[in-house]
Amino acid sequence: MNDALLIMDFGSQYTQLIARRVRELGVYCEIFPWNSAKAIEFAQKSKGIILSGGPESVTDKNPPFIPEKILAENKPILGICYGMQALTTYFDGIVSQSTKREFGYADVSIENDNKLFKNIDIDNLNVWMSHGDKVTALPEGFDVIAKSNNAPYAAMADEKRMIYGLQFHPEVTHTQFGAEILSAFAVDICGCATDWTPHNIAEVAIDDMRQKIGDDHVILGLSGGVDSSVVAALLHQAIGTQLTCIFVDTGLLRLNEGDMVMDMFADHMGVHVIRVNAEARYLKALENVTDPEKKRKIIGGLFVDIFEEEASKIDDAKYLAQGTIYPDVIESAGIENGQAHVIKSHHNVGGLPADMGLDLIEPLRFLFKDEVRRIGIELGLPEHMVYRHPFPGPGLGVRILGDIRKEYADLLRLADHIFIEELVNYDLYDKTSQAFAVFLPVKSVGVMGDGRCYDYVIALRAVETIDFMTARWANLPYDFLDHVSRRIVNEIKGISRVVYDISGKPPATIEWE
Repeated sequence: MNDALLIMDFGSQYTQLIARRVRELGVYCEIFPWNSAKAIEFAQKSKGIILSGGPESVTDKNPPFIPEKILAENKPILGICYGMQALTTYFDGIVSQSTKREFGYADVSIENDNKLFKNIDIDNLNVWMSHGDKVTALPEGFDVIAKSNNAPYAAMADEKRMIYGLQFHPEVTHTQFGAEILSAFAVDICGCATDWTPHNIAEVAIDDMRQKIGDDHVILGLSGGVDSSVVAALLHQAIGTQLTCIFVDTGLLRLNEGDMVMDMFADHMGVHVIRVNAEARYLKALENVTDPEKKRKIIGGLFVDIFEEEASKIDDAKYLAQGTIYPDVIESAGIENGQAHVIKSHHNVGGLPADMGLDLIEPLRFLFKDEVRRIGIELGLPEHMVYRHPFPGPGLGVRILGDIRKEYADLLRLADHIFIEELVNYDLYDKTSQAFAVFLPVKSVGVMGDGRCYDYVIALRAVETIDFMTARWANLPYDFLDHVSRRIVNEIKGISRVVYDISGKPPATIEWE
């Protein structure tokens, strides 16, 4: 963290992507809203500053701006899109509304030698633009270093003060040499070390927790998901038998998932896990509940009740561990500072109450999901567990439309297992971002053998996405879908029809509820 970069967030949907790309280089960084006092504090110890894009216009009456104290640090600065325009305005250049907005691919030509483009060996780049304004006059001391047909100043540089601006987005994979540009800024210009690696992260986290916890006891709610599993593995290496995991089996998990969690952590790793078989309590609480939001609240609330019941039996516990990850922290900070244009807000259902009287341990608090996965592998967790598709906090409760019954959950578990198993067999699982089955509470006429049947319908859903903000349905092969459909109908008594969801996001969401 002594070689960190500050990323100042002006509300761009790509801000987290900037941070992920920088960390992929092995350089640590943190994100703070432009109007956060913590941004100024972090700038003082950082080696450089990246200004994100944003949905506002610097030509508005009261636009977001770069705090004077940030610029007074005299650190290297890279402004991206709105960040470049904010720099231009601050240094008395001119930004105007463009007569032709650019969203998508654009060609830019590199104009002059500069440190930012030192690792690029071609003269023309295919980049990703997303802007309605453009710089029409450079501030004093800046030179043009790239231009496009629509933007005469697609990139600018003041090499003396080490201040750079890009109208395009180097963090987006569509931009050629984007990683090389970010590396030139972070490593060559700012002088950051590249020691932010899974091994070092895990080592430091384990050492920090060992020192903080000492001889005390820690409780963790283990769900079997990636985040809680990695927290369990970290804590087990740090404090061993001082960790107790509480695993609430809701009856809404995937096929054999409860047994797999116990097998991995209790049997193979030697973690102390208390398993609570709560299927009957959940089914009773959810009886005749069809509204998805009510389902989520009931599932989350009951989890908290059961967790508290079990935790109260552990007398010597001082700490509560949670799998909070960095996107949750960033989103909370954005909300606290009034960030506008929130694209989406999503949290897992439930949350453990603050009045439990336990101090909080959050070892993943500054990690992105992809970093959490890499640390899981570093700690020896199996790849099939670490790289599983996302699974919602309420489990199958939001994949059973309408009323939730044990019969429905059992049918859905079997269908989902067949779908995932065949995706793996056909080498399609890693080519989709999320895939699952949905139980539809409608019956359809079918023919089984020589007789008529009237059974339920299963919908299959598979999507491809990078950030889960948008997604397209996966174009799975017809022969694969045919094979899966025949297996489900033939092997699961009670299912007579299988359909495939071909809706993108938007307009649909990834989950059905």
